[in-house]
Amino acid sequence: MKEGTLNSLNDQQKSELIKFHVLPQYFSLSQFQTASNPMQTQAGGTSNREFPINITTNGTSVNITTGIVNASISNTIYIDSQLAIYQVDKVLLPLQFFVPPAPTPAPSPPNPKNNDDSSDSDSVSSVSSGVINSPRELLFFLAVFCFVYLS
Repeated sequence: MKEGTLNSLNDQQKSELIKFHVLPQYFSLSQFQTASNPMQTQAGGTSNREFPINITTNGTSVNITTGIVNASISNTIYIDSQLAIYQVDKVLLPLQFFVPPAPTPAPSPPNPKNNDDSSDSDSVSSVSSGVINSPRELLFFLAVFCFVYLS
């Protein structure tokens, strides 16, 4: 990470950066071989603006791509049947912090054939809150933070 990058982030982005290093479910090294891309992180979902990552494997090597950074899992810190803590060789920087969002498309013209306003409904999307839900997730979150920022 370039010097000053962390200082240029606001508090929400710093929180999202940490959550970006956490997957919402357990993965052993071998499970990364069959993982579907893009993968959701604790910072959000898998759409373009929700902090996805891509995982590729080559033998026992696991590579992580964010769109800004290509990193590798360099060490297993801790693993059991429910929690795995891996050391990555670079800070994972989300593309969303450094690339502006695409412009919103213009609204489509109203359909003159449909005068029934009862079919108009507001669409509510479910967004991951990014909340850490268990002590194991908190432990993983703290361990990743320590290894990424203190190593």
